[in-house]
Amino acid sequence: MTGSRVVALGHYQPAKVLTNDDLAAMVDTSDEWITSRVGIRTRHVAGPDEPVDELAAHAGAKALAAAGLTPADVDLVLVATSTAINRSPNMAARVAARLGMKSPAVMDLNVVCSGFTHALATADHAVRAGSATRALVIGADKMAEIADWADRTTCVLVGDGAGAAVVEACADAEEPGIGPVLWGSVPEMGHAVRIEGTPPRFAQEGQSVYRWATTQLPPIARQVCERAGVTPEELAAVVLHQANLRIIEPVAQKIGAVNAVIARDVVDSGNTSAASIPMALSKLIERGEIESGAPVLLFGFGGNLSYAGQVIRCP
Repeated sequence: MTGSRVVALGHYQPAKVLTNDDLAAMVDTSDEWITSRVGIRTRHVAGPDEPVDELAAHAGAKALAAAGLTPADVDLVLVATSTAINRSPNMAARVAARLGMKSPAVMDLNVVCSGFTHALATADHAVRAGSATRALVIGADKMAEIADWADRTTCVLVGDGAGAAVVEACADAEEPGIGPVLWGSVPEMGHAVRIEGTPPRFAQEGQSVYRWATTQLPPIARQVCERAGVTPEELAAVVLHQANLRIIEPVAQKIGAVNAVIARDVVDSGNTSAASIPMALSKLIERGEIESGAPVLLFGFGGNLSYAGQVIRCP
């Protein structure tokens, strides 16, 4: 068994931007109401001709280009999504076809907002076990398609996009670049975040999610650091699921990452579910805000009241 590392990231968002003022013309809300409660100012929204696999493929292609690799170099594709309307071929197979891959293993993971960190751990495990040599791990969601645009408590949250990471085996003498995962859930509270019905619609119990996230998750995130052998003070960046600025900021403070850059992409992108962590991290790297090799905490949480986190070394 050998360790694995993230070698490159990429992200993609649709061109259409929906502002808070645009939403105020659609539903009883205002820019002040939205920013004071969730911190979001804009979000990107995909059109009917932009399916989830297209968003995912764009992000995946950018990650491969950043890594200096071709689609033929990948033998495992994992797509984390909860908004795939078409069941088969799955999103991973559709992405592989769009990118012209040869014969990769293709799997989708539906763990909603913590989907990417679950998928990243799965890729790490596959590489460590020797069943994959290089994986393309993507979080992609089209939340606007499942939003109830008459519900001002949820429609103001959502956005669309995709983020991707390339994972490969470490060299023999190289320390692992992806730390141990800590994951779990609170099944009896799974009803707090739902995507149900025909057509499917997103709904949540906002106060329940807020209390759970701000009180129960910080000690779990600190345990993630312990498993990686890193103190919160040593973290260069913290990339939490971009759910709500009123959740991100207190959770980050309680973790104790006093020297870290805190990802706040939710302000510009809204809640993009499984896409939020890789997209936010890709943007931080693109802007040069994290040094190569620096420790970064990734921590996803949300639907199913599930969570998963690991410390990675920045590519």
